[in-house]
This record gives sequence, C-alpha cells and structure tokens, in this order.
Amino acid sequence: MKYDNPEDIIQVTPLWTGERFANGRPKVPDDILRRMRRITLEEAWSPLWRRGYDFQYQGDFQAVHSDMTIVGRAVTAVFVPERPDLNDALLQYGNRDEGRKGFFNQWVIDSLVEDDVVVADMFDKIYKGTFVGGNLTTAISTRTKRGGAVVWGGMRDVQQVEKITNVNVFHRGIDPTPIRQVTMTGMNVPCRIGNAICLPGDVVMATPVGVLFIPPHLAELVVVLAEKSQVRDVFGFERLEQGVYTTADIDGDWTTALWQDFLEWFRTSDKAADYHSLAWDEEWAEAQERESGGGTSDGAPRA
Repeated sequence: MKYDNPEDIIQVTPLWTGERFANGRPKVPDDILRRMRRITLEEAWSPLWRRGYDFQYQGDFQAVHSDMTIVGRAVTAVFVPERPDLNDALLQYGNRDEGRKGFFNQWVIDSLVEDDVVVADMFDKIYKGTFVGGNLTTAISTRTKRGGAVVWGGMRDVQQVEKITNVNVFHRGIDPTPIRQVTMTGMNVPCRIGNAICLPGDVVMATPVGVLFIPPHLAELVVVLAEKSQVRDVFGFERLEQGVYTTADIDGDWTTALWQDFLEWFRTSDKAADYHSLAWDEEWAEAQERESGGGTSDGAPRA
C-alpha cells in the first residue's frame, strides 16, 4: 500500500474529466470555489440529494470560528486505533520509502496547497485524538491561505488557534492531550465522516450548520443550480414583501406571467447583477410547456 497514490486517486474519481494535481487529485477550478463561497449549504445540498447523493452531509461539529464558512478541495486522511505491528510498519514505510517526516498527521499537513481543506477521520476520538493544534493550524493557514480542516475527532490549543483568522477548524471536541495511539491507514482515499463520505478532491463546504462534501464532477452544476435558487429567492422575498404574490405562487411552478416579471427584474435589478452569467431558456420553455398542457409538476424542490 502507498500513501497519496495517483493511481488510486484516479481510480476512485473516474467521472472527473478536468484538471488534476500531480498526485491525481481533481482540481476544481478556482472560480467554482469562489462562487461556492456565496451560496448556502441547503442550496448546494439540494442538487446532490435529487441525484441520489444521500450521504454527503454531516452535522454535529464544533468550530473554532463559529460564524465562519470555509470552501476548498479535500485532502483526506483515514485513521484507526493503534495496533503496534501495523503502526510500526506504516510509520517506517512512510519515513523510509516515501521520505516523509514526523508523525502521520504532519504528513497530511505537509502536502497541502492553496484552497485545500484537510478531511480527517479520527473515528470520533477526542482524548489523544487531537489531529491539529496551534502549530499545525498555523501551517494550514500558511499553506492553504483560506482553507482549514474538518476533523471527525479532537483538537487542542484552541486559545491559540482562535487567533488564526483566515482558516477554520471543524471538530468534535477539545482535549489538551497530544495525538497518540492512532495509525493512518490511508491518505487521499475515500474517507467516512460520521454518516457522510468524502473523496479526495471533493469540494468541502464547511459551515455553521454542518459540512457538505460535493463530488468534483458535480461542482459546477451544483453552483449553477444553487445560484439560480438563490437569485429566485431574492426576487421572491422582494415580491412577497411587496404583496405582489402569495407564498403558493412563489413556491409552486411559476406561470409564464410570473417568469416574465422575474426575467424583467433579473435584467434590471441591481440585486441580480452578480448572477447575469445564468441563462433561463430551459425554465422558460418548461413554463410554456406546462401552460400548453404538456407537463406536470411533481412538487419536488426546484434545484
């Protein structure tokens, strides 16, 4: 077995056809990450749910900065409880054959680049399961610029880490003990975080309401559908406040008259300026088809 093995990474991410890092990890474009930072978790979650990706969300985290969202590309690590023979063999292999330095968690941090987010399965271990502390979070800050870590386990040195304001760490609990009695069995392999699964290169959206792992081949679609949902909500909220429509009008299938109102608003409102890359031809055609008797609604969420 090898750590961070390109052949393994490419094998488990076959639907990604874009650029990859040297180790094979999918490299979702920077612009997609930028746009992902302005949408909400629910807006990003809905397109995944509708396409059968049922296990991409996990809540029940604490965060160093409780109101800060981070978005970045996943670098995964899987840990198990220490078994001496396995631990010694893997630690020696990494140090001797792969030229890695220090302990397992340091190997992961040393591999990070800009916009990365560490995703570490510490099997919910908090006592002696502190994946990061002050030193390693400082290194994450330096290497990722605006990333961070999602740890299904513990962390330490929170009073130090609170002063590092450009990254965030999501974790399960705090303990002063250093990391002990754990062995990393995989780096940039499929990783389980609670009830969710993360693959290397997934877009990680870690928010105050939970963490979402977005497959790279769906990232652009998720952003487009989320932005459409978001700007329709901006319009809907405005028209509801004005008393123009009812909630049934806004939440149901839009009539062509409502679509005409929206498209004129979309063209002229300053509130829609950031969304002008979006096209609405498909939605307009569907509304026309419904009114001509060619389509029906299933009542599902529109994203």
